Amino acid sequence: MARRPLPRILSSGSASITRGKELARTAADGATDVLHPLFTVSRGLRKLAAAGRARWSATPKERRGPTLFLAAACVLGVALMPYGPLLALVSLMGAAAWKGRERPAPGPGPDELGKERLRALYEALVPHFSLPGDPNPLFAHGGEWARAFGDCAFDADGRPTRLRISYPAYFPDGDPAERARIERLLHAKSGRGREYRFDWDEEGNQLLMTVPGALPAAVVAQRFVTVPGETVLGFTDADAVRRTVPVRDGEATRDAPAVVWRTGPRSTEPHLLVVGQPGGGVSTLLRSIALQALQHDGEVLVLEGFGTGEYACLAGRRGVLGVECGPVGALDALEWAAHETERRLAAAYEARQAGQPAPAETRRPLWVLLDRPTVLADLAAAEGRTGPQDLLQVPLRHGRAACVTVVVAEQFDTVDALGDVVRAHTRARVTLGSAPADQLAAVLGAPPRTTPPPEVPPGRGYARLGTGEVVRVQVPATPDPYDETAPEAHRRAVLDLLPDRPVHEAALPADTPVPHPADTAALPPAGHAPVLPADGATVLPAGGAAVPN
Repeated sequence: MARRPLPRILSSGSASITRGKELARTAADGATDVLHPLFTVSRGLRKLAAAGRARWSATPKERRGPTLFLAAACVLGVALMPYGPLLALVSLMGAAAWKGRERPAPGPGPDELGKERLRALYEALVPHFSLPGDPNPLFAHGGEWARAFGDCAFDADGRPTRLRISYPAYFPDGDPAERARIERLLHAKSGRGREYRFDWDEEGNQLLMTVPGALPAAVVAQRFVTVPGETVLGFTDADAVRRTVPVRDGEATRDAPAVVWRTGPRSTEPHLLVVGQPGGGVSTLLRSIALQALQHDGEVLVLEGFGTGEYACLAGRRGVLGVECGPVGALDALEWAAHETERRLAAAYEARQAGQPAPAETRRPLWVLLDRPTVLADLAAAEGRTGPQDLLQVPLRHGRAACVTVVVAEQFDTVDALGDVVRAHTRARVTLGSAPADQLAAVLGAPPRTTPPPEVPPGRGYARLGTGEVVRVQVPATPDPYDETAPEAHRRAVLDLLPDRPVHEAALPADTPVPHPADTAALPPAGHAPVLPADGATVLPAGGAAVPN
């Protein structure tokens, strides 16, 4: 059978369509060239309007009236000038054209040294981000690293400070072990001696590696702008928290992102566990917490198990129930804290049964700061007495309802000796000093998003409140004011925060060194005898030292 020819309209239709597309494309390009100035001016006007709205929103309400009056006066003056409206229109169009100009083209990218580093990173990641059966592998030996890497930046030495990595969807990014393996590899290949932060985008299959800046270590102890029940543990990165606190940094005042710990009857993390290395700043954090508690009229009981006198500056101060270093006095003070918690609960229950508010004495915060309970446990076991962790069960379990807050401090090498009760009720955690990543994850309950820094200044570590994210933290400098090796300005800042300063400290001129407690006899006595009422409960004398050794 002979084939019939196609109709003319079908045989020549493709050529007509092609010519039509070319004409339309040419017309669109010509219109774009002609209307390009109009597009630039309209884009600039849009940017100027957005900037004006932002400026008006940032203007305080009390200044909006004068600002509006001044703007109206300027508009009236321009309208009355000869050729004023025309000059104003020309100026506006010029400003809009300048504002709406195209953005400058991006840089040429990494140099040869940066390309070599990225190529080495790519080859090192191939065994982790590839499978033999992948038909179109993103990572392959000898492949193009530009397909997987983007948004990169380098420092002066050519090491990457920011790098976005796209990885295949079949990589098990939900496995912490696999993620840790990639992070260790990137840390080693990108250059040691720095701290790296890793942000995993599991939905987009991307990993962002950045080098965070150093946390400010110059913030000293001061009166922070907080309400009762809020304690500033330290300061962190700006994008880690939503709360900023005004602080004095030298002669200037600035807003710093703070890690704020909330305590009280409605707190979800009523107690705190601090774990650190020797010299990591654990005593500094406890002194900072004690000063903030005294600022809000709280009662503080300080107990330490190694007897180095790190908290001697608090003895005899208003609101400090006692500072005890010996095992006998510390255990007696813990027994009193347990009885006081039960007494507060009973008094609050009786008041609620009578339809009355709880007594004021039961609503005043009581802080129990216990440093190194494992040392006290060993001494108590040698003497056949109840250990400190057993005595802490009542304050830990019922402290939130009785306004009793417990802060337990321990070191990394003995943290395993802490019991289940202490671990279960101290849901706010802080680690200070350098430690392996697995050890930090065991204490905090989650691994930190940054690699451990090579050099850790005192008071530097990580914090996690409840089930929140692990954030970096720098504790404000709160040294022992009787430590002659500490900076003079830091020591005097702590002395200014102590309530009821002794005369020999308050009368010192600004340029006089702070005396050591051994050089003066004006300090309060080492301790007072406890008062034993008829019911057998041990009551510590308010304003004096704790039970003597």
